[in-house]
Amino acid sequence: MTLPSWENKELGAKVRAALWLETEVGVGGIFTKAQLRQAFPENTQIDRRVRELRDHGWQIDTSRDDVALKQEEQKYVAKGAEIWIPGQASLPKHKSGLSTAQRQKVLSDDGYLCRTCGVGVAEKFIDGPGGSKQLGVARRKVVLADGTVEHQLETACSRCINATGDEVDLGALLSQVGALSSMEKDIFAGWIDADRRTRGSLEVLWGQFRTLPAAARQTIRDAVASSGQ
Repeated sequence: MTLPSWENKELGAKVRAALWLETEVGVGGIFTKAQLRQAFPENTQIDRRVRELRDHGWQIDTSRDDVALKQEEQKYVAKGAEIWIPGQASLPKHKSGLSTAQRQKVLSDDGYLCRTCGVGVAEKFIDGPGGSKQLGVARRKVVLADGTVEHQLETACSRCINATGDEVDLGALLSQVGALSSMEKDIFAGWIDADRRTRGSLEVLWGQFRTLPAAARQTIRDAVASSGQ
């Protein structure tokens, strides 16, 4: 079947982007944002249209996904739905858009913090270029204890939003919670209430012990041994 031309401006920008990847880049090919913008100079949102292809099953890796890629490079890994064919462009139900109220509730429930890296809106990236963090909403696949699947919403920053795809096995996590001792559950409950993990005095002491020279570590070891007798 002959593909439509990606240069046909009567087609939507997302369809044209998909066709450009298929015909100009090819599976396994690498392209840059500069090349993408050169091909679509009239569309200032073409980067976003390419990202949206992931919602249709297309795999397009960045340097976050493939360490062999440079920061400005992307790799067309696999084709998804052939969205240029009528009826193929509809999104799965869990990919449908959110209202402003729904988005705001997710951000509020998550304390306006990225659930992956824990940094708040407009805070600077500290590990390199990338500007300020902007918060968005990602969908996470969650397998419930009864085996059913839900796509639940969580807050993610502009850098982490494409890295939140790991499936959550809620049943397995609940089993781990059930295996905790009463003391461990109390500690865990405190972390949950505070929405942060606090280090106890024993952990602080361990951290200090690990930094000691061998002779000093032996002194502490002897002290612990003698106090336990």
